Amino acid sequence: MKRFFILIIFVLTCLSVTAQKELPGVWRAWLVRQDSNTVVFNIQTVKEKGHTVFNIINAGEKIRINSVNVTNDSVNFSMPVFESSFKTKRNNDGSLQGIWTKGTSGEFQHWPFFAFPNQYYRFIKNQGRSSQNISGRWDVTIKRANGTLRKAVAEFVQKGDQLTGTILTPSADYRYLDGIVTGDSLKLSTFDGAHAYAFTAKVENAKKISGGVFLSGINGKETWMAEKNENIKTPDQPDATQLKDGESKLNFTFNDLDGKPVSVNDEKYKNKVVIIQIMGSWCPNCLDETKFLSEYYNKNRSRGVEVIALAYEYSTDLERSQKSLRKFKNFFDVQYPMLITGATSSDDLKTGKTIPQLTPIRSFPTTIFLDKKGNVREIHGTFYGPGTGQHYEKYKKEFYAIVDRLLSEK
Repeated sequence: MKRFFILIIFVLTCLSVTAQKELPGVWRAWLVRQDSNTVVFNIQTVKEKGHTVFNIINAGEKIRINSVNVTNDSVNFSMPVFESSFKTKRNNDGSLQGIWTKGTSGEFQHWPFFAFPNQYYRFIKNQGRSSQNISGRWDVTIKRANGTLRKAVAEFVQKGDQLTGTILTPSADYRYLDGIVTGDSLKLSTFDGAHAYAFTAKVENAKKISGGVFLSGINGKETWMAEKNENIKTPDQPDATQLKDGESKLNFTFNDLDGKPVSVNDEKYKNKVVIIQIMGSWCPNCLDETKFLSEYYNKNRSRGVEVIALAYEYSTDLERSQKSLRKFKNFFDVQYPMLITGATSSDDLKTGKTIPQLTPIRSFPTTIFLDKKGNVREIHGTFYGPGTGQHYEKYKKEFYAIVDRLLSEK
């Protein structure tokens, strides 16, 4: 009889642990900044062959997280790329509470993290239905913390109260923004493992947005306003990277992730069109470009196209850089070499130390096109990814045209 009761207790304990491991299908997640403001996003739970998978949802984007480790009351997971991971405990009410750890060029950041089960919404409609539909193109003015201004273009799509879109800067985009308009209040956010952005503002009317606040990262804060203008053009990048006077070719040699030296002058690149990708494993826009370039390279390398990635990481720690870049390489199964330049992304002298033939690198990613003779023919310091819709399609069309033209030359 005693053995019977021990067996029953053992079975009940196992069932309890099993039940505890079962996670709800949806979550509303919060990241808490140093100023106590929050960045909100949504998580979807999927079971695949008995294994738990998370999808982080931002508008039309789903970021798949395979590395979800559920043990008793612990739920830990890492983003597929970036130095970005979560350690959490599951509370009695089913919510998660823990820490998001993010790599930076300085100290690692540790943000309080909460996730609440079975909450399908992103923002609470605390002011009722939207007062305006703000779909369209907007001329945005952002005021930095130091008082200087910078220009951007917002493109919004509003369906009912739901709002999605992106913001285009001179060099890149803010990827997939997701939120609502409730009453006269606009609320948007995005989280991709590196970007943690939140936007709020007042919708004055169908042509004016005012009182905006843009929260970026753990403590960044800027104000913004916008006016409806369907014809507004994206602002040009000031002091865009270009060849220095008297230069025509690049000359570099750096080690790949296995420590093997690779030079742009290697025999492998002779008489081929070569695309140089200036990137970093910390950069979400570089993630978008890497996905595109990797797929393009696999389909077109037989035509005489090569790609070389030059990585500018957060630190000069070789092991740290290798580990972070391998996540990029493995996630997209990148077949072209990814080289560690040894200069950090924040180093003001990085260009002179690595590619002195160029004026300073202004943005990540930057793409350089070399012809079959090794001459620099194009430098693009602006990249708009899949979150921008038609702008991404335009980027790809221009990319294809440049490479095809260079391939056609003798």
